[in-house]
Amino acid sequence: MAVHRELNWGLLEPVYQEALHLELLDRGIENECEREVRIYYKEHQLEKKYRMDVLVGDIILELKSVIKIIPAHRAQLCNYLRLTRMPIGLLINFGEESLICERWAFDNVTNRCFIVDRYMDPITDADYYDLLDTEE
Repeated sequence: MAVHRELNWGLLEPVYQEALHLELLDRGIENECEREVRIYYKEHQLEKKYRMDVLVGDIILELKSVIKIIPAHRAQLCNYLRLTRMPIGLLINFGEESLICERWAFDNVTNRCFIVDRYMDPITDADYYDLLDTEE
């Protein structure tokens, strides 16, 4: 929130990424930007790789600066969670007047991603999931 308060909304994603990286360091929180994600197909490592925006311990921060979060943004975070087997990801959008953040969890047993509330409990409201699947 400090980054959003300082820079406001609507700048390019890399600006927020660098500012968030510095803000976390200033608070004594180690983090890594542009962490490479290796992809495997049938036990073969592919040459193509993804880069996560920010990694804090085992939490992935996927940053956006868009008018509205759409299902493709959520899918990107969920793919990172699946590929890395990390438990938690935050989808943070700096592109709206109010800072938007969604918390996502990954279950290694079911290989499934799901949105969670601030207490890390799954959100099961059907209306909310209908909203997630709506693309404008």
